Amino acid sequence: MEALSKAMNKREIKFSLVYRDMWQSSGKYVPRVDQLVEVAPAIIDMGCFDRVETNGGAFEQVNLLFGENPNKAVRAWTAPLRKAGIQTHMLERGLNALRMNPVPLDVRELMFRVKKAQGTDIARSFCGLNDHRNLKASVEGAKKAGMISQAALSITYSPVHTVDYYMGVVDKLVEYGTDEICLKDMAGIGRPSFLGELVSDIKKKYPHILVQYHGHSGPGFSPASMLEVARAGADYLDVAVEPLSWGKVHPDVITVREMLRADGFLVKDIDVDAYMEVRRLTQKFIDDFLGYWINPSNSKMTSLLVGCGLPGGMMGSMMADLKGFQGAINAAQHAHGRPEISLDTLMVKLFGEVEYVWPRLGYPPLVTPFSQYVKNTALMNLFNMLSDKPRWTTIDKDTWGMILGHMGRLPGPLAPEIVGLAKEKGLEFTDCNPQDNYPDELPKFRAMMDEEGWDYGEDEEELFELAMHERQYRDYRSGLAKERFNAELEQMKAKAGAPIIVERPVVEMPKIDIDALLQKYPGAIPVQAPVKGQLLWQLDVDDKGAAPTVGTEVKASEVIGYVQAWYGLEEIRPAAGGRYVAVCGRQGESVAKGEIIALIL
Repeated sequence: MEALSKAMNKREIKFSLVYRDMWQSSGKYVPRVDQLVEVAPAIIDMGCFDRVETNGGAFEQVNLLFGENPNKAVRAWTAPLRKAGIQTHMLERGLNALRMNPVPLDVRELMFRVKKAQGTDIARSFCGLNDHRNLKASVEGAKKAGMISQAALSITYSPVHTVDYYMGVVDKLVEYGTDEICLKDMAGIGRPSFLGELVSDIKKKYPHILVQYHGHSGPGFSPASMLEVARAGADYLDVAVEPLSWGKVHPDVITVREMLRADGFLVKDIDVDAYMEVRRLTQKFIDDFLGYWINPSNSKMTSLLVGCGLPGGMMGSMMADLKGFQGAINAAQHAHGRPEISLDTLMVKLFGEVEYVWPRLGYPPLVTPFSQYVKNTALMNLFNMLSDKPRWTTIDKDTWGMILGHMGRLPGPLAPEIVGLAKEKGLEFTDCNPQDNYPDELPKFRAMMDEEGWDYGEDEEELFELAMHERQYRDYRSGLAKERFNAELEQMKAKAGAPIIVERPVVEMPKIDIDALLQKYPGAIPVQAPVKGQLLWQLDVDDKGAAPTVGTEVKASEVIGYVQAWYGLEEIRPAAGGRYVAVCGRQGESVAKGEIIALIL
């Protein structure tokens, strides 16, 4: 009777399956549309999900990289879920919408109209700086399009990220008209008691606002956090399923359900046979081809993430960065008569430097792209200090943009040495609304569509894709994207030892001994690929001979080339000026993140 009474006094907690983020947090790609349509009935049959995260984030870019139409993918993927009464939700990045750089207001507004027409019910919108100004247009755009607006708080743990701080953001988001609040605990470092207090305050002040919790499981806090926010009044919890649950991803729905049920909450039953079918199909997709891009380390949790606060999904790329720098660092160690440094030692040093850098850069929440800015600055500090140079010698252009306020307000104050350095360089701080820097562009893209003879598409969805991802969309339309993906897949299969059919001749190129070059040029600064992708010293990708010439002079932080990543172009900027003493990367070839492509002295 006591147990029955306890259950009757508890609320229902509902679950959202973050099927898109499960994949995005594990590797590079998400399943193809035919695979998503295949798994949808089993997800429905599980019977425990009121919501499924279907698209947004990098979903559209991934489909373009496949050489497939992302608009058709969204419509086909959301349709069976919505027919079954399950709400679908997307993730978008506020000012950056569905890409890594700012988006004009008219394109942002079109995005919501398109996604609503395609079958997306809820727009989860976040700003990596928690600047409410960057979210105002998201809330208003989603509501105007007829979507549910879910504004997200980027959760982190610092002296400035207090309950009062977050409530100040919530106040503005409610004023703008948001329907729901999401606690986006992207690194999983939100302390359970703190999160519970924050949810409690939101519910007390705004009882009509629904609250959803999204917490990655990397450092291990997430189950306790889920229980605390549920007790405090949260309505929805984001969960995953095997074989992609846990690790750096999200807790599994079975464990979370049993935990809540034991605490007296009302939770829906899970059809275990359907769960096993979703599990089987997910593994099938991994075995088919998606597993080639899944970092094995993402299946492991680590408490080392507690101190530095970096998102778990960054661990793989960060280790690649360290491996790339290790040779250059040890070359400097040799030049100064010091012993070599192991990769593990470098990792611990980098974590420590992130902890040093982060507060001095104003405590930006460590979520894309600001986590990359902080990590990159810490990495360059580490390299410079081990080369007997001072901290802050190298700060890239994008990080300066964050520091100066071009992307929004930083949560905390900048350290005096950063302010002083900006003044020395003649840089100016701004507190303008970031959106004001990006005028409308849809007329330009309409003219482009007309010139190409392309149809704007149903609900102008093709116009939207061109405006949001111009280069990737053009590569999709030309067939270049599909050709690249197939070539990349062949390459990944070859590395894994799988048999492949070579349909074109493979040209053997001479190997370049990076270690020998570093020994030959002690003190040389490595130029590394900022991301994995196709190296483009020039944007004419057909010119295979284009590459810098040894002896050519370059300036620090100037753009010297690009890498065509899966989400767009990333600029290559050297950390220091000088002359090329070696050029290791060739135009058009595939490079790994952190791979040394040139040396400058």
